Amino acid sequence: MLSRPATKISLTMDDIISYEHRKMVRDTARHRELEQQMDSSQDTSQSTVDEAATTTSQQDITPAQQTRAAKAKAALPTARAALDLPALSPLELGIKLSSLDSPGLDPQLQYYSLGDNEAPEGTHNHKRVASDSYGSGAPYWMSQIKRQGKTPYGANSSFVIWRNVRDYGAKGDGVTDDTYAINNATADGNRCGFGCDSQTTTPAIIFFPPGIYLISTPLIQYYYTQFIGDANNLPRIIATPNFYGIGLFDADVYLAYGFSWYTNQNNFYRQIRNFILDITNVPAKQEQHCLHWQVAQATSLQNIVFDMVATSPGQTNKHMGIFMDNGSGGFMEDLIFNGGNVGFFAGNQQFTVRNLTFNNCQTGVFQNWNWVFTYKSLVFNGCLIGMDFSQGGEVPAMSSTIVQDSYFNNVQYGIITSFTSNSTPSSAGSLVLDNVLFSNTDPAIQFPNNTVILAGNQVIPSFVQGTWYSAYEAEEVVHNLTCYEPTAKYARIQQPMAAPPKSPSLLDPKTTNPSNRIWERSRPQYEGVPYTKFKSVITNGKCAGDGITDDTACLQAFLGTVAADEVAYFDHGAYVISNTLQIPNNIKMQGEIWPMIMVDGSAAAFSDATNPKPAIRVGNPGDTGTTEMVEFVFETRGAAPGAIMMEWNLAGANGDPTATGMWDVHWRIAGSNGTKLQSDTCTKKPTVQHTADPKCIGSFMLLHITHTASLTMSNNWGWVSDHELDLTDHNQIDIYNGRGVLVESQGPVVMYGTAFEHSMLYNYNVANAKDIYMGVIQSETMYAQDNPNALDSWTPDSRYTDPTFEECFIATCYKTIGLNFFNSTYIFVYGAGLYSFFNNYDQGCLLTENCQQYMVSMQQSEGIYIYALNTKAAANMVEIDQVAVVPQAANPSTFCQTVAFFEYP
Repeated sequence: MLSRPATKISLTMDDIISYEHRKMVRDTARHRELEQQMDSSQDTSQSTVDEAATTTSQQDITPAQQTRAAKAKAALPTARAALDLPALSPLELGIKLSSLDSPGLDPQLQYYSLGDNEAPEGTHNHKRVASDSYGSGAPYWMSQIKRQGKTPYGANSSFVIWRNVRDYGAKGDGVTDDTYAINNATADGNRCGFGCDSQTTTPAIIFFPPGIYLISTPLIQYYYTQFIGDANNLPRIIATPNFYGIGLFDADVYLAYGFSWYTNQNNFYRQIRNFILDITNVPAKQEQHCLHWQVAQATSLQNIVFDMVATSPGQTNKHMGIFMDNGSGGFMEDLIFNGGNVGFFAGNQQFTVRNLTFNNCQTGVFQNWNWVFTYKSLVFNGCLIGMDFSQGGEVPAMSSTIVQDSYFNNVQYGIITSFTSNSTPSSAGSLVLDNVLFSNTDPAIQFPNNTVILAGNQVIPSFVQGTWYSAYEAEEVVHNLTCYEPTAKYARIQQPMAAPPKSPSLLDPKTTNPSNRIWERSRPQYEGVPYTKFKSVITNGKCAGDGITDDTACLQAFLGTVAADEVAYFDHGAYVISNTLQIPNNIKMQGEIWPMIMVDGSAAAFSDATNPKPAIRVGNPGDTGTTEMVEFVFETRGAAPGAIMMEWNLAGANGDPTATGMWDVHWRIAGSNGTKLQSDTCTKKPTVQHTADPKCIGSFMLLHITHTASLTMSNNWGWVSDHELDLTDHNQIDIYNGRGVLVESQGPVVMYGTAFEHSMLYNYNVANAKDIYMGVIQSETMYAQDNPNALDSWTPDSRYTDPTFEECFIATCYKTIGLNFFNSTYIFVYGAGLYSFFNNYDQGCLLTENCQQYMVSMQQSEGIYIYALNTKAAANMVEIDQVAVVPQAANPSTFCQTVAFFEYP
């Protein structure tokens, strides 16, 4: 995913000095301006944002709350640090972490400590069994199974994928400095490090057995790398007292003058899971992070504990758990932050974050900037500040944030925001709370000057700040005829609202604190399954996985032999299929660092766009079961215009959408070795008027969730490649994929952290569907459009409820629809980033925010609820039945255009 084309920058020393001087002057002026604004805001009522909005006013605050606020004056600064506003590169960001404010602890602050055998509220798989270990302690299958995966499209047939750090000399004894050995394990084999933009042919799993690994400088994570610890006995990575570097783990190494190893928006395909990251040996006054996480799509963090020095009254603490300065992500889940100044310093375009616990942090989450973040199922215990969204002051640095199904327990200040009646741009700083419990936490939301916006010690069913649109059918008389046309009420608000009527099927009845949460499930790691239950597709199935051999029959036979208590293990490789592969209804499928299922475009089954067929079919219509699919990539080998890459029919057993699903499963069409759709054959042609090249078509559709389906999707990226990953030119390419994801399910379906990008007709299409939860979704319009436009390459097919574009009459209308609704109801979107950056690879349209006409389209639908809707350069953010109802010009934000809440009840 690129928000703009990658460019090489040549800087002289004069340029650098000039830039730093301008930045210093700007920062100093901005800091003074913020101080003046905060001083003056003490006497300004913030209770009303406009005439349509109502908030908690000063006279509504109880005497007890006023007393509490007065006591806290000294604890909370009246002006936030003057950190730079959001940027798209490290050079532009230029932040100084040492200037983060660290308020002193209020005497009323209560601490919540964990016993040795206590699992923190709301967390997954973090049971503590000893003073310094987490997990069951049982043998973990990942360290025991036979390793035989190969890189079929790489130049080195002897390349080693699986690396145990002990085999490279790491001791894990807590005494020996293991830095050099572990970095050797990662770098071995001429991998994609410094000077390499991207590469799919040198994947590596770096495995850490249980132990204490002492390190003195960062462990560098190369491209296409997984750092994995033993899930049953988490290894501890611990810093030496003189540790030097940005973090214990570093996902993107900084170079001089703000450059880094990888382009942050292109830093794909990496994981870190099952660790304790410990910086308690480092003095608290020293600025130190556990993890530098500057990443983009197909990345994840899971099952990590961040141990930092706990702050004592009057102590300076500069420890931080995650430092994420920019990127284009992403997904993380199941993390615990203990102590420190800031648990999670967050700055990225879009992210889905779930199941994080913050214990005794000064600030749990500090949002430096964003376009759209959804925080779900967070728990804050004994923190001074739960979430700080005040960056930028009167010019908010974040576009939109959602906090959902979360719990603030014994927190001094729940949420801080700088969105006011005077903040600009008008839609920046949008915030949504959905089903959030504040216990012994008051206030729930406030300004940096201690003015209360929303009182705490209650469940907040729904709160919205930002622009709100409520669509309806307006009556109009034309030539004595009564007509009805869609329109929308509009207001800029900062207030509690009625909660949306969530479908009961989407709610997990077993949840508490708060109750009635949306269904969710973490990625399975099969911690309790013995290695003898894993059946290898190579050893047991005798499949080739060499990227050339037709493995269709072999794979089908192998899947039929896997019992319900076993796991089908796909060793890394490329498994070519020439016909539909039927996935059994009750099977667990685990991939080794994203094995590739290659759909053969030359096969008769997948060559006819008028008669498309599923390449992967999960269940048959009406089936129920427990199929689980973990860590795969689906690609085409050549153009496959008749391939529906995956058709999902299966419903979760017992009405539970988490009983079946896919985690960390991705679609990658073109742009990598083995696809035959690369920059040497499909490079972009913006200077020549052209139609779609038949040899660069891609597939008919990436994913079809059918009428009977019910499932969980988590961290899934459907990417039609916009640029080359493996060939040295890394040029932009034109691939004409028909469709992204079509959702026709009657529910429940829950989708966490999904992205579908660069298809021709649409990226998301919700048709004839109901009871669907989506958060965050992300899409980009195909870069070459309108050369050719959406209809130059694909004919709308009514069998699949394709949009027809019949309302279009200008070129910018015939473009990829980001999110389309047809005949659907009770659809809940919690966070959307839908972007259009080009017109035939030219970005001049960004100057007028008019790269395309529409981004969200609705026909014959109602009960649509979209929170934190962000679009880029679409003249109209939302249209209903061919009538524009939400113009982008009315909703300026930090970079995108933002609507905090759109509803069509």
